[in-house]
Amino acid sequence: MSDLLDLGLHLAPMTAADVGEVCALEASVFPFPWSRGNFIDSLGSGYDCWTVRDGAGELAGYYLLMYALDEAHLLDVAVAAPRQRQGLGRRLLAVLAARARSQGMTSILLEVRPSNERALEVYRRHGFVHIGRRKGYYPAGAAGREDAIVMRLDL
Repeated sequence: MSDLLDLGLHLAPMTAADVGEVCALEASVFPFPWSRGNFIDSLGSGYDCWTVRDGAGELAGYYLLMYALDEAHLLDVAVAAPRQRQGLGRRLLAVLAARARSQGMTSILLEVRPSNERALEVYRRHGFVHIGRRKGYYPAGAAGREDAIVMRLDL
């Protein structure tokens, strides 16, 4: 977390009051964003949901983790477009990995679109490895469906 403080950012649990801004950020960076209902359901399910804000309170990013036995599933992570390519994504991965470890998790799973090359590179650099593929996992507009690459990070 000190990495975030070095950038003048602070981490806080996501609340229902954050969902509007989180949805707006989500829609600004993903072609097929989660719905407001997805975020509300995640909060209601007790998932580990966090926001990252700057000193002025502007939303810089967020992440959502779901825990099952000893494995965390990274459901969603995003960095606001003006903050991308500044190392915030990498720092968020370090923060959420530390959070998962503190909850007794031994690994983190995630799915990512093969077309999301920037995210794939960030995940690989952080130590995530490709362990599988889910066929037709994501909506892809006129293209129909896009596979998901499944990755895991051992903690």
